[in-house]
Amino acid sequence: MSTQNEVRKASERFYDALNRLLGGDASVLTDVWSHTEAATAMHPVGGRQVGWDDVQRSWEQIAPLSSGGQVELDDQVIEVIGDAAYEVGFERGQMELAGERITLDHRVTNIYRREGGQWKMVLHHTDVSAAMQDVLSRVQTGRQTASVPTGG
Repeated sequence: MSTQNEVRKASERFYDALNRLLGGDASVLTDVWSHTEAATAMHPVGGRQVGWDDVQRSWEQIAPLSSGGQVELDDQVIEVIGDAAYEVGFERGQMELAGERITLDHRVTNIYRREGGQWKMVLHHTDVSAAMQDVLSRVQTGRQTASVPTGG
């Protein structure tokens, strides 16, 4: 298998895990991410998480608010440079966030790094979603009760 195809498989594992998250289950994201301080996320809900612990916590906070979701990566471009690779594209789909239907249509950049012979996600960065931020701001103001990710 070519290195580019290995990265494509890592991307497929990430998006399979992301779709599980959009159904409320963040557990499988653990398998596809780097568990280092290099792990970084800038989600469509805003903020920035740095280090595996912060990234993992952000997924665990959003999962209970998520249901009925499906996202796919369109117009994927992959470039491999040694033991690092990036992909860019567009995340498109839908989900329910805190009971409200949201359309997903974001530009995305993902960076992978080869760790122990496997490609792991070290960065997931999307456009900010005003619709998601609006729902979460209402959740945070107490009209609904839940913990939501915050950026640092």
